[in-house]
Amino acid sequence: MQHAPVARPLLAAALSAALALTVAACASDGTGGEADRPTATAPPTAQSPAALPSPALPPVLTRGQARAALITAADLGEAWEPTRGAATWRDEVLKATADGSDCRRLLDVLYTEDLFGAATAPRATAALDDADGGAQLHYRVTSYRAADIDATLAWLGTLPDTCGHFEARAARGATRDVRVTGVTLPETGDARKGLRVTVTGTTAGSGDSGDTGDTGDAVLTVDLVAVRVGDDAISLTNGTLGEASDDATRTAVEVGTRRLTEVRRQGRTQV
Repeated sequence: MQHAPVARPLLAAALSAALALTVAACASDGTGGEADRPTATAPPTAQSPAALPSPALPPVLTRGQARAALITAADLGEAWEPTRGAATWRDEVLKATADGSDCRRLLDVLYTEDLFGAATAPRATAALDDADGGAQLHYRVTSYRAADIDATLAWLGTLPDTCGHFEARAARGATRDVRVTGVTLPETGDARKGLRVTVTGTTAGSGDSGDTGDTGDAVLTVDLVAVRVGDDAISLTNGTLGEASDDATRTAVEVGTRRLTEVRRQGRTQV
Protein backbone atom coordinates (compact mmCIF):
# COMPACT_ATOMS: atom_id res chain seq x y z
CA MET A 1 0.00 0.00 0.00
CA GLN A 2 1.33 3.46 -0.92
CA HIS A 3 -1.17 5.65 1.08
CA ALA A 4 0.17 5.21 4.70
CA PRO A 5 2.75 8.06 4.64
CA VAL A 6 -0.02 10.62 3.85
CA ALA A 7 -1.84 9.97 7.18
CA ARG A 8 1.05 11.15 9.36
CA PRO A 9 1.06 14.82 8.15
CA LEU A 10 -2.74 14.98 8.56
CA LEU A 11 -2.51 13.61 12.10
CA ALA A 12 0.22 16.11 13.03
CA ALA A 13 -1.86 19.00 11.72
CA ALA A 14 -4.89 17.85 13.74
CA LEU A 15 -2.83 17.56 16.93
CA SER A 16 -1.38 21.09 16.41
CA ALA A 17 -4.85 22.55 15.97
CA ALA A 18 -6.13 20.84 19.11
CA LEU A 19 -3.13 22.08 21.10
CA ALA A 20 -3.77 25.66 19.92
CA LEU A 21 -7.42 25.48 21.00
CA THR A 22 -6.41 24.16 24.42
CA VAL A 23 -3.93 27.03 25.00
CA ALA A 24 -6.51 29.62 23.94
CA ALA A 25 -9.09 28.11 26.30
CA CYS A 26 -6.67 28.25 29.25
CA ALA A 27 -5.90 31.91 28.55
CA SER A 28 -9.54 32.87 28.35
CA ASP A 29 -10.75 31.05 31.49
CA GLY A 30 -8.02 32.50 33.78
CA THR A 31 -6.22 29.20 34.40
CA GLY A 32 -2.88 30.21 33.01
CA GLY A 33 -0.91 32.33 30.57
CA GLU A 34 -1.18 36.11 30.33
CA ALA A 35 -4.69 36.14 31.82
CA ASP A 36 -3.21 35.54 35.31
CA ARG A 37 -1.12 38.72 35.17
CA PRO A 38 -2.65 42.03 36.39
CA THR A 39 -3.38 44.53 33.65
CA ALA A 40 -2.74 48.30 33.86
CA THR A 41 -5.77 50.52 34.55
CA ALA A 42 -6.74 52.58 31.56
CA PRO A 43 -6.40 56.34 32.07
CA PRO A 44 -9.72 58.17 32.65
CA THR A 45 -11.38 59.51 29.54
CA ALA A 46 -12.58 63.07 29.23
CA GLN A 47 -16.10 61.91 30.13
CA SER A 48 -15.24 59.82 33.19
CA PRO A 49 -15.90 61.28 36.68
CA ALA A 50 -12.19 61.12 37.51
CA ALA A 51 -11.41 63.51 34.67
CA LEU A 52 -14.05 66.12 35.55
CA PRO A 53 -13.04 69.24 37.54
CA SER A 54 -13.92 69.35 41.22
CA PRO A 55 -17.15 71.25 41.92
CA ALA A 56 -15.90 72.32 45.35
CA LEU A 57 -14.94 75.86 44.35
CA PRO A 58 -16.45 77.93 41.55
CA PRO A 59 -14.28 79.97 39.21
CA VAL A 60 -14.01 83.49 40.55
CA LEU A 61 -13.77 86.96 39.13
CA THR A 62 -10.33 88.47 38.90
CA ARG A 63 -9.78 91.44 41.18
CA GLY A 64 -9.83 93.70 38.14
CA GLN A 65 -13.22 92.33 37.07
CA ALA A 66 -14.57 92.69 40.61
CA ARG A 67 -13.41 96.30 40.78
CA ALA A 68 -15.09 96.99 37.44
CA ALA A 69 -18.37 95.73 38.97
CA LEU A 70 -18.32 98.25 41.86
CA ILE A 71 -20.65 101.22 42.06
CA THR A 72 -19.24 104.75 42.28
CA ALA A 73 -20.30 108.04 43.86
CA ALA A 74 -21.50 109.22 40.45
CA ASP A 75 -24.07 106.40 40.42
CA LEU A 76 -25.74 107.68 43.61
CA GLY A 77 -25.95 111.41 42.92
CA GLU A 78 -24.15 114.71 43.45
CA ALA A 79 -24.17 114.55 47.25
CA TRP A 80 -22.13 111.36 47.33
CA GLU A 81 -18.32 111.18 47.37
CA PRO A 82 -15.55 108.72 48.25
CA THR A 83 -15.46 108.22 52.01
CA ARG A 84 -13.20 110.22 54.28
CA GLY A 85 -13.17 107.55 56.98
CA ALA A 86 -15.40 105.26 59.01
CA ALA A 87 -18.44 106.96 60.51
CA THR A 88 -18.20 107.49 64.27
CA TRP A 89 -21.55 105.79 64.86
CA ARG A 90 -20.04 102.44 63.90
CA ASP A 91 -18.18 102.23 67.20
CA GLU A 92 -20.60 104.31 69.28
CA VAL A 93 -23.80 102.47 68.35
CA LEU A 94 -23.03 99.20 66.54
CA LYS A 95 -20.30 97.88 68.82
CA ALA A 96 -22.63 95.86 71.05
CA THR A 97 -23.74 92.34 71.86
CA ALA A 98 -27.04 90.59 72.56
CA ASP A 99 -28.59 87.40 73.86
CA GLY A 100 -29.45 84.80 71.24
CA SER A 101 -27.02 83.60 68.59
CA ASP A 102 -28.91 85.07 65.62
CA CYS A 103 -29.27 88.56 67.12
CA ARG A 104 -25.65 88.55 68.27
CA ARG A 105 -24.50 87.42 64.82
CA LEU A 106 -26.56 90.20 63.21
CA LEU A 107 -24.84 92.85 65.32
CA ASP A 108 -21.44 91.35 64.47
CA VAL A 109 -22.27 91.46 60.75
CA LEU A 110 -23.38 95.09 60.96
CA TYR A 111 -20.16 96.05 62.73
CA THR A 112 -17.61 93.94 60.82
CA GLU A 113 -19.58 93.73 57.52
CA ASP A 114 -18.34 90.14 57.10
CA LEU A 115 -21.73 88.86 55.96
CA PHE A 116 -20.30 85.68 54.40
CA GLY A 117 -17.70 85.04 57.10
CA ALA A 118 -14.26 86.42 57.78
CA ALA A 119 -12.62 83.63 55.75
CA THR A 120 -14.42 84.77 52.58
CA ALA A 121 -12.50 87.88 51.60
CA PRO A 122 -14.30 90.32 49.29
CA ARG A 123 -12.85 90.66 45.82
CA ALA A 124 -13.44 94.42 45.76
CA THR A 125 -14.92 97.10 48.04
CA ALA A 126 -16.17 100.69 47.83
CA ALA A 127 -17.00 103.13 50.62
CA LEU A 128 -19.05 106.26 49.88
CA ASP A 129 -20.34 109.18 51.99
CA ASP A 130 -23.38 111.38 51.58
CA ALA A 131 -21.87 114.77 52.41
CA ASP A 132 -25.30 116.38 52.86
CA GLY A 133 -27.22 113.75 54.79
CA GLY A 134 -24.36 112.13 56.71
CA ALA A 135 -25.06 108.61 55.42
CA GLN A 136 -22.30 106.12 54.69
CA LEU A 137 -22.60 103.26 52.21
CA HIS A 138 -20.17 100.33 52.11
CA TYR A 139 -20.34 98.04 49.08
CA ARG A 140 -18.64 94.69 48.43
CA VAL A 141 -18.32 92.16 45.61
CA THR A 142 -17.52 88.63 46.79
CA SER A 143 -17.10 85.31 44.94
CA TYR A 144 -18.60 82.39 46.83
CA ARG A 145 -20.52 79.14 46.34
CA ALA A 146 -24.07 79.82 45.15
CA ALA A 147 -25.51 77.39 47.70
CA ASP A 148 -23.69 79.12 50.56
CA ILE A 149 -24.80 82.55 49.38
CA ASP A 150 -28.40 81.31 49.29
CA ALA A 151 -28.02 79.90 52.81
CA THR A 152 -26.95 83.35 54.04
CA LEU A 153 -29.87 84.99 52.23
CA ALA A 154 -32.23 82.49 53.84
CA TRP A 155 -30.77 83.34 57.27
CA LEU A 156 -31.33 87.06 56.65
CA GLY A 157 -34.93 86.28 55.80
CA THR A 158 -35.53 84.74 59.24
CA LEU A 159 -34.30 87.74 61.24
CA PRO A 160 -37.47 89.89 61.20
CA ASP A 161 -39.10 87.01 63.10
CA THR A 162 -36.24 85.81 65.32
CA CYS A 163 -34.77 89.28 66.04
CA GLY A 164 -37.63 91.62 65.24
CA HIS A 165 -37.18 93.49 68.53
CA PHE A 166 -34.39 92.91 71.02
CA GLU A 167 -32.09 94.69 73.46
CA ALA A 168 -28.37 95.01 72.87
CA ARG A 169 -25.67 95.91 75.36
CA ALA A 170 -22.78 98.22 74.53
CA ALA A 171 -19.64 99.02 76.50
CA ARG A 172 -20.09 100.11 80.14
CA GLY A 173 -23.55 98.55 80.24
CA ALA A 174 -25.31 101.03 77.95
CA THR A 175 -28.38 99.50 76.33
CA ARG A 176 -29.60 99.67 72.73
CA ASP A 177 -33.12 99.10 71.50
CA VAL A 178 -32.91 97.22 68.18
CA ARG A 179 -35.71 96.62 65.65
CA VAL A 180 -35.39 94.56 62.44
CA THR A 181 -37.74 94.65 59.47
CA GLY A 182 -37.59 93.43 55.88
CA VAL A 183 -36.80 95.70 52.93
CA THR A 184 -38.42 95.36 49.50
CA LEU A 185 -35.72 95.24 46.82
CA PRO A 186 -35.77 95.54 43.02
CA GLU A 187 -36.32 92.20 41.27
CA THR A 188 -32.75 91.85 40.11
CA GLY A 189 -30.05 89.20 40.24
CA ASP A 190 -30.70 85.51 40.90
CA ALA A 191 -31.67 85.95 44.56
CA ARG A 192 -31.76 88.82 47.04
CA LYS A 193 -32.64 89.78 50.60
CA GLY A 194 -32.69 93.05 52.52
CA LEU A 195 -33.15 94.20 56.10
CA ARG A 196 -33.60 97.55 57.81
CA VAL A 197 -32.11 97.65 61.29
CA THR A 198 -32.95 100.55 63.62
CA VAL A 199 -30.77 101.00 66.70
CA THR A 200 -31.75 103.52 69.36
CA GLY A 201 -29.15 104.39 71.96
CA THR A 202 -26.92 107.01 73.49
CA THR A 203 -23.92 108.52 71.74
CA ALA A 204 -21.31 111.09 72.76
CA GLY A 205 -21.81 114.59 71.41
CA SER A 206 -25.44 114.11 70.37
CA GLY A 207 -26.90 116.41 73.00
CA ASP A 208 -28.36 119.87 72.34
CA SER A 209 -25.49 121.76 73.95
CA GLY A 210 -23.05 120.86 71.21
CA ASP A 211 -20.43 119.90 73.78
CA THR A 212 -18.73 116.70 72.66
CA GLY A 213 -18.73 115.54 76.27
CA ASP A 214 -22.52 115.50 76.42
CA THR A 215 -24.59 112.49 75.58
CA GLY A 216 -28.02 112.06 74.09
CA ASP A 217 -30.31 109.65 72.31
CA ALA A 218 -29.52 108.75 68.71
CA VAL A 219 -31.40 106.68 66.17
CA LEU A 220 -29.19 104.79 63.73
CA THR A 221 -30.84 103.25 60.67
CA VAL A 222 -28.88 100.71 58.62
CA ASP A 223 -29.97 98.88 55.48
CA LEU A 224 -28.27 95.49 55.12
CA VAL A 225 -28.66 93.98 51.64
CA ALA A 226 -27.23 91.03 49.71
CA VAL A 227 -27.81 89.99 46.08
CA ARG A 228 -26.58 86.81 44.38
CA VAL A 229 -25.55 86.78 40.72
CA GLY A 230 -24.41 83.25 39.88
CA ASP A 231 -21.50 82.42 42.19
CA ASP A 232 -20.89 86.08 43.00
CA ALA A 233 -22.55 88.23 45.63
CA ILE A 234 -23.10 91.92 46.23
CA SER A 235 -23.45 92.99 49.85
CA LEU A 236 -23.93 96.50 51.16
CA THR A 237 -24.74 98.51 54.26
CA ASN A 238 -26.28 101.98 54.03
CA GLY A 239 -26.41 103.66 57.43
CA THR A 240 -27.20 107.07 58.84
CA LEU A 241 -28.15 108.78 62.09
CA GLY A 242 -31.71 109.58 61.10
CA GLU A 243 -33.81 108.46 58.17
CA ALA A 244 -32.12 106.19 55.65
CA SER A 245 -32.34 106.95 51.94
CA ASP A 246 -34.36 104.29 50.15
CA ASP A 247 -33.19 105.74 46.83
CA ALA A 248 -29.50 105.18 47.58
CA THR A 249 -30.06 101.56 48.61
CA ARG A 250 -32.25 100.75 45.61
CA THR A 251 -29.93 102.51 43.16
CA ALA A 252 -26.89 100.68 44.53
CA VAL A 253 -28.70 97.35 44.11
CA GLU A 254 -29.99 98.06 40.59
CA VAL A 255 -26.83 99.62 39.16
CA GLY A 256 -24.49 97.25 40.99
CA THR A 257 -26.31 94.10 39.90
CA ARG A 258 -26.46 95.26 36.30
CA ARG A 259 -22.75 96.07 36.34
CA LEU A 260 -21.79 92.73 37.90
CA THR A 261 -23.96 90.85 35.40
CA GLU A 262 -22.22 92.61 32.51
CA VAL A 263 -18.76 91.90 33.91
CA ARG A 264 -19.65 88.22 34.28
CA ARG A 265 -20.94 88.15 30.71
CA GLN A 266 -17.60 89.43 29.45
CA GLY A 267 -15.93 86.34 30.85
CA ARG A 268 -14.64 84.77 34.02
CA THR A 269 -11.07 83.68 34.68
CA GLN A 270 -9.66 81.00 36.95
CA VAL A 271 -7.26 82.51 39.51
